[in-house]
Amino acid sequence: MNRCSEETKWLEDPEELSRAWDWHIRRKAAWSGEASEEMLDLLSRDQVQWVREAVAGNARTPAAALARLAEDSSGFVRSAVALNSRTSAEILDMLAFDEMVDYDSTLQKNRYLVKEAVAKSPNINPETLDLLAGDSDEHVRTAAASNPLLSAESMGRMAKDVFWEVRNNIAKNPSTPGKLLAYLSADRIMDVRATAAGNPRTPAEALAALASDRSWEVREALARNTVLEGRILDELAGHWSWMVRAAVAENPNTPAETLRRLAEDQDQSVQKAARSRID
Repeated sequence: MNRCSEETKWLEDPEELSRAWDWHIRRKAAWSGEASEEMLDLLSRDQVQWVREAVAGNARTPAAALARLAEDSSGFVRSAVALNSRTSAEILDMLAFDEMVDYDSTLQKNRYLVKEAVAKSPNINPETLDLLAGDSDEHVRTAAASNPLLSAESMGRMAKDVFWEVRNNIAKNPSTPGKLLAYLSADRIMDVRATAAGNPRTPAEALAALASDRSWEVREALARNTVLEGRILDELAGHWSWMVRAAVAENPNTPAETLRRLAEDQDQSVQKAARSRID
């Protein structure tokens, strides 16, 4: 039986699909949002790790199957469990100490995939998150820095982290206090300043200072901030970069007079953005 006929058979009987000879078909069943808990429990015992990984990532997978998969021999399966929205805090506590690594050819270094996944989870215990926030691996700390559940104490420490991606995620985190965002708005790395410039929680004083930043990328990010004052947007409308001016034209706070001026801009992209707002 070919794959096409097997998929056709699945439409009539999902349970039959779970017993398909081709593991790609079984994996498709494991990903399905219509899969029953009984079928997912069956597939969670599949001999192919990629089928079990799909089960581990399915939001319909029952708690008992997730608990079993959390102890799977494959780190990729355990990582998928950590990313599942139904995974309990108790299981995440256990996985927080998982030392599984996979080589990242782009970065040319090992990544702690399970710990990174745990650090991102919305179900993690705050104490466990703080523990991962102090991990020796910079990518685990980066993952923790993105979690809105992170404590203010950990955020304060991570805002001074030696790894710029950690600081960048603190600048992006929706729970970061305004005082720390103001601090990060003066970071030596342009990307961090740009992220702080785009965060609506960044204090008005810091945003005003960023309007004079030496990098046009920071000013573009600032021009897209929906809490920016019309006065500053009017100033940015005269920037030499068309990308900054286009961002101003798209901002809902841009004054009508500024939009009319940008509608006659020498750059067609800026004109189009401004005129679409006026029309």
